[in-house]
Amino acid sequence: MQTTNLPIIWSIAGTDSGGGAGLAADQRAADALGVHCCTVVAGITAQSTTEVTHIEATPPHVLQAQLDTLAADMPPRVIKTGLLGSADNVRVLAAFIDRLREQQPLALVVDPVLRASTGAALADANLRAAYRDLLLPRATAITPNQAEAVALLEARGESAPPDLPAQARALRALGCAAVVITGGDAARIEHHDSLSLDWLDTPQASGWLSLPREHTPHNHGTGCTFASALAAALALGWVLADAAVLAKMAATFALRHARAVGRGIGPVIARPGFATEPSLLPQLSLDEQAPNRWRTRVRGRAPGLYAIVDRAEQVEAVLRASPTVDTVQLRMKRPDGLDDAAWHSALGEAIARSQRAADAAGVLLVINDHWQAALAAGARALHLGQDDLLALTPQDHVQLQTARAHGVQLGLSSHSLWELCRATSMAPDLIACGPVWPTTTKDMPWKPQGLDNLAWWAHMASAPVVGIGGILEPAQLRAVAEAGAAGGCVVRGLGNDPSPTLPTWRQAWRAGLGQAHPAQVPTLPHPTL
Repeated sequence: MQTTNLPIIWSIAGTDSGGGAGLAADQRAADALGVHCCTVVAGITAQSTTEVTHIEATPPHVLQAQLDTLAADMPPRVIKTGLLGSADNVRVLAAFIDRLREQQPLALVVDPVLRASTGAALADANLRAAYRDLLLPRATAITPNQAEAVALLEARGESAPPDLPAQARALRALGCAAVVITGGDAARIEHHDSLSLDWLDTPQASGWLSLPREHTPHNHGTGCTFASALAAALALGWVLADAAVLAKMAATFALRHARAVGRGIGPVIARPGFATEPSLLPQLSLDEQAPNRWRTRVRGRAPGLYAIVDRAEQVEAVLRASPTVDTVQLRMKRPDGLDDAAWHSALGEAIARSQRAADAAGVLLVINDHWQAALAAGARALHLGQDDLLALTPQDHVQLQTARAHGVQLGLSSHSLWELCRATSMAPDLIACGPVWPTTTKDMPWKPQGLDNLAWWAHMASAPVVGIGGILEPAQLRAVAEAGAAGGCVVRGLGNDPSPTLPTWRQAWRAGLGQAHPAQVPTLPHPTL
C-alpha cells in the first residue's frame, strides 16, 4: 500500500458544533496549504454563530489515548494547539511533547484560545497559568491576540507592558521561540483601522506585518486559521518569519471567503490559491512604529539587461560596448588598507565618473550600498541590501525619502518571504530576487531560488523584479526573462572585456522576452533558508 508523502501536523483543539472555529477551521487551513491534519479532540463545545452554551473538556486519559494511538502511526512534524479544555490536559500534552521530542524534531504552535469570538470565556485561571508555565516554555511559536497576550502575561499577577512589541518580548522571555500577536483588536490601536496589523517577533525578523483590513463581520475562526496555517507552513519547511507571512496571507484569504451562515458571526473559509494573489502579499515594517497607511508606488521601468561591475573603468567599458545594457550597477568594495578619507575620496570620484558616462549613454546607473556618498556625488539610483536597510536611522530615512521625492530611484534585495515583505514596505522601484542559482560572488546562507521562485516573485511583487545570482550562461539569462522577471543581472559573465560578450547576452535577453507563453507561477514558493 502506498503511503502519502504529505507533511503531517496534529491539531489538538476543541470541536465547534457550528463548523466555524476549532478543529473545523484547522482542517480547512491544513488543506489550503497541502498538509495532512490529524485532529485530536481536547474539548467539546456546544456553539453556534451566536453563542457558546456548553464546554466539556476531554478527560485526560481520553486525550492521552488519542496522542498515543497517533504517535504509533502518524508522528507529526508540527503540533498546533487550540482549546485545551483543562489544566490537566495541558499537563498531559506537555509531558507527551517532551517524550516525542526525545525521538524526533517537533515544532509546537500554541494558539492560546482563552475566549470565543462570541465573548464566552474558554479558560479559567488554572488553565491560563498552565498555558504560561507549561506550554509557552515548550512553544516554537505562539499566536495570541492582544487580549490573550495580556491575559498570559498577567496569569501570575504581573502587569503586562502597554505596547505590543514589549508584550511580545516579555512572552518570548517566558521561553517561546517566536510570538505573533495577531491583528483583530490590536489593529485598531492609534487609528490604524484601515490596516490589519500583526506584531511579528521571531529569530529571523520583527516588525508590523500589515495588509489592508478586510471589512466583514464574519470572522469566526480567524485565529485558528492563522495558527494552523503557520503550523502547516512550518511543516513544509519554512522558517518562522516566512511561515508567519504565509499564515497572514492564508487567514486574509479566508476572511475574503467568509460565509454568512446562521444569525450571528459567520466562519472564515480557508482555501487554496491564497499564495498566488498579489494583493495578499503583506508589508513588514522596519521598526516598532506602526504603519498608518498602505504604501504603494507607480510601477517603474523594467531594468532589463542589468550589468554589475566593481569599478568606474568597467562601467565605461560596458557603456562603450554595442549593444549596451539597460542598467548598470557600480558595486565597489573597500580595498584593504585604505583609510576613511582615501576611501571616501576614491568612492566619490568613481561614482561621479560613472554617472557622467551613464548620462552620456542614456543608461540608468545604480550605486550599490554607499547611498550617502552616492547622493553627494549626484547619483540617480541606489540599491540597498537588507542589512543596509535595517541599519538606517530615522534621520537616514528622512534623507532617503527626500531624495526619492526628488526622483532618485531605489532598488532593494530580497532572499526570503519576510525580506520581500520588508522591501515592499519601502515601495521601491526595483526588487532583486536571488540567488537564482548558486553563486560564489557572495557568501550567504540562502538556498537557490530557482526559476520557480523567481516566477513567483515576479508575479507577486509590487515592483519590477530582477533575477540575480549564478547567471553565467546566456541560456540562463533567457530563462530568467522567460520566468517573467523584468531584469536579469550579469556579473562574472561580462568578462574582462564586455565588447565581445554583450551582444550574446542582449540576444539571450530579447529571446526570453519574446516567449509567447507566460511563466508558470507555482501555487507556493519553496523555502530558501
